[in-house]
Amino acid sequence: MGKSEFHLIVAGGGFAGVGAAITAARQGLKVLLVESSNCLGGAAVNCLVNPFMANHTVIENKRVELTQGIFSEITGRLRKMGGMGDYIFKEEYLKLLLNEMCMEAGVNLLFRATVVSAEYAEGMVKSLTVNCRAKNYTFFADYFIDATGDADLSCLAGVATRLGRPKDSLCQPMTLCFRINNVDMAEYQKEKGKINQLYREFKEQGRIKNPREDVLIFSSLYNGVLHFNSTRIVKLNPTDVFDLTKAEIAAREQVFELYYFLRDNFSAFKNSDIIMSAPQIGVRESRMIVGEYTMTGNDIMECRKFVDGIAAGNYDMDIHNPEGEGTSHYWLPEGEYYTIPYRSLVPKGYKNLLCAGRCISVDHEAQSSIRIMPICCSLGQAAGAAVALSSQNNVPLGWLNTDELRKLIKSLGGFIG
Repeated sequence: MGKSEFHLIVAGGGFAGVGAAITAARQGLKVLLVESSNCLGGAAVNCLVNPFMANHTVIENKRVELTQGIFSEITGRLRKMGGMGDYIFKEEYLKLLLNEMCMEAGVNLLFRATVVSAEYAEGMVKSLTVNCRAKNYTFFADYFIDATGDADLSCLAGVATRLGRPKDSLCQPMTLCFRINNVDMAEYQKEKGKINQLYREFKEQGRIKNPREDVLIFSSLYNGVLHFNSTRIVKLNPTDVFDLTKAEIAAREQVFELYYFLRDNFSAFKNSDIIMSAPQIGVRESRMIVGEYTMTGNDIMECRKFVDGIAAGNYDMDIHNPEGEGTSHYWLPEGEYYTIPYRSLVPKGYKNLLCAGRCISVDHEAQSSIRIMPICCSLGQAAGAAVALSSQNNVPLGWLNTDELRKLIKSLGGFIG
């Protein structure tokens, strides 16, 4: 190793990819981060997934943030810029900040670059090829991290993957988030308790086609603007471009169905309008790699602490029904958390490839908890640290001394349990 164009190539510029790239670059590696859109931030900016979900617990009467390190640095700097409240944030500020953090660390960025193929043999990825503006570019590296969310690089590199839940491969629903402005917020506070009651009545009467059981509304940092995470597209495959197209079309119809429902029935919305929907539909679940260990829902319910744990979480197992109405939850006991094993980031049989983010080796139930952006960022930080340690010691990623890895992650501010 050491003869390639880059030490590390990271595919995907969401929170997992950014966490990995910054961490590795700060450890002295030459890093290329390729992203298919025109900015960093992944689901937060491309799918308008907002706010950040909470991932903290109470230990010895003290609140402990379980996603420390890079994610805490991002949120701290975002607040100083005026781009974040408690958990709600401004996407344009985030885009700028992530650019700045990557450039400060020395990460090489390439936008509008879609991974289309990978060269690999005997458990080693040698190169990846991206398409940019009708031209292909091939890049070579010693190490690769798949932070695409959909395990695209892993799939192209021959890694075994699974899709959705075991019995039928159905994934959690896709959602197109959107925003409505000119809302009379004083009236909204008076009326918001009546929205879901009337929505359910409309569903029973067949006047609402959206299969979601309620209307999910979040506040925003903009005056008179409400944020909606409330469309629901089921029984379509997020990794199939034809199904994705169907999903985007159907979701946009649901956006207007919800808007008209609110505008025509609540005075708070009578002068409102739709100002935007997300550039991309949000995907909760798609492919997951088959790794050296597959983390399960039972691991989470048991609050299991792994000897090779490299990130921690206690977000509930939040499963939106893949077939239609309903959302199930399993909340961890107060004061508890679980850790995520390094082995779940390592594709089975591969020496220089890691996966970070929602497509690591987990089952359907576990994925519903580890998929949130703060945890994905911690997984990225761990993957970047692992590559740095592997490079320093010249050992395959699967053979790393995980005690040393945990020590390094802790030194970088990460919480490992």
